[in-house]
Formats: sequence, C-alpha cells, structure tokens
Amino acid sequence: MPAAALKGASYALAGLRRLGDRRLRAYVIGPLLLNLGVFTLAIWWAGNAFEGWMDWLVERLPGWLDWLEWLLWPVFALAVIILVFYTFTMIANIIGAPFNGLLAEKVERLERPGAELPEGRPLWREIPYAIAHEAWKWGYILPRALPLLLLFLLPGLNALAPVLWFGFGAWMIAMEYADYPMGNHGLAFRDQRRLLGERRAMVLGFGAAVTVMTLVPVLNFLSMPSAVIGATLMWSNEFSDSPEYQ
Repeated sequence: MPAAALKGASYALAGLRRLGDRRLRAYVIGPLLLNLGVFTLAIWWAGNAFEGWMDWLVERLPGWLDWLEWLLWPVFALAVIILVFYTFTMIANIIGAPFNGLLAEKVERLERPGAELPEGRPLWREIPYAIAHEAWKWGYILPRALPLLLLFLLPGLNALAPVLWFGFGAWMIAMEYADYPMGNHGLAFRDQRRLLGERRAMVLGFGAAVTVMTLVPVLNFLSMPSAVIGATLMWSNEFSDSPEYQ
C-alpha cells in the first residue's frame, strides 16, 4: 500500500484516539445520544407494531401453527439488528450534520491555536445549511453510484464490481467527512473535490479506513465523530496551508 494511503488511514485512527479528549466530549456525546435516541424510539415503535401484527396473526392461525410465533420473533430481532447495522452510519450523518461542522471547528481551533479561522455559524443557522448541503452531496453521489451497482449484474464485470464499489465508497465517505472542515472555510463542494483530488491516494486511504470502521459492529457507532475529527486533522495538517487552497 502506498505510503500516502497509509498516512490517510492514520488520520482516521488519530480521530478515533481523540474521542477521549475531554474538550471534545460535548460535541461528540450530544449527537451520539441524539442518534441513539432516534434509533431507540424507532426500534420501540417497530417492536410495538410487530407485536400488534403478531397478536392479529396468532388469533387467525390454526392451533397447530402456534410455533410460528416463536420463530417470527427471532427473525424480527435479527432483521432489526441488520437494519441498524447497515443504516446507522447513513442516518447518523444526516442527523449529526449540523453538529459535525461545530465539532470540526472545535478540533481545528485546538489543532491550530494561532491560526485565524472563520467564525462558525450558530446552530440555528447551521441546521438548514447542513441539511441542504447533505442533499447536494447525495445529488452528486447517487448518479455515480447507480452505474456501479449495475456492474454487479453484468457477467465478467461483476468480478470487479466489489473492488470498484469499495474504492468508490472510500472516496465518497472521505469527501463526506472532509466537507465539514472545508465547508467551515467556505469551500464549495466542487472546489473541495478538486483539492482532495490533488492528494487522491492519501484521501482514499483515509476513506478506506473509515469505511472499514463503519463495517465493524459497535465501532460503527463511533465512526462518525472519529471520522469528522480525523478529516479535520487531515485538513489542518495537509490542506489548510497548501498553495491549492490559498
């Protein structure tokens, strides 16, 4: 693996290590509790709805099919676990977007104490901006993701599809998190892509490491704040003083 890619991956690990920094706890714990609260309410609602459906079904089943109730509950529990595992990161990014910009700002101020940084937006202004910006990013991602998904259906090419999909996902997730510190400096999304493209191997290494984190149970709950911190460290050390940005 190129040294640049390893360097990028090291920023993702550095973000994970910085989660314990007491100066960042308020920016990390708040969004994490909010996301956990949303998922807890969703699971509670789904459990109640499923229980009601099960009661309706059991009343109509013949007695010799009562065993189905004992089978369907474990299936439902497994489905919930899989759904949370695969959707937590995506939903967390949407819910946490207004807070991630504030976390990136705090990390950069700690990392570059003497630097002049732009004033951050208050939370009430950050929320609509962040939601609109997330929608803009998905408008960029989806038209590129769909053709790659079609490769899985084409004989011969489908052997390359998982590798291409992982690389594409690593690039997209790196841009997702690098957007928070870069967006704080007023960089448009197209300018962010150009700047990140100047150091593609390093950025891909960062994105690959974060992608692996999102696939590990329990660790995926921490992947969002650690990736924001890691992306901000990468921005502060590699891009903020570069001629391309200036």
